[in-house]
Amino acid sequence: MASPRLSIIRNLFAAFRLASRPGGPSVGERLSSLPRLVRAVARGEYVGATTGRLLLMVGALAWLVSPLDLLPEAVLGVFGLVDDAVIASWLVTTVVNETEAFIGWERGITATSETVPGHVLR
Repeated sequence: MASPRLSIIRNLFAAFRLASRPGGPSVGERLSSLPRLVRAVARGEYVGATTGRLLLMVGALAWLVSPLDLLPEAVLGVFGLVDDAVIASWLVTTVVNETEAFIGWERGITATSETVPGHVLR
């Protein structure tokens, strides 16, 4: 079984690789798609994400910017950063994956689709 630390690093690396691939959405495009993603989920148009998942993302962001901390760095030093690192890595990975799927959905691309939209010429 992989250590949690190794799992976090592997997930972050996979998210970075996905987010930086040639021809993929830029960071700005991903961040600007978040309000559209929230609206599409709220309207029931996009079913690739759930309201609960979006609320977890908001909660993770609130956790990171909150001055309150479960494991305070002032008391525990570097070890106090562990909870923040886990939350940050989950949030980054989730944002990359959710925006990747949503932008693909907006563009009419599905991960399992092998059909290219267009017309057949004879």
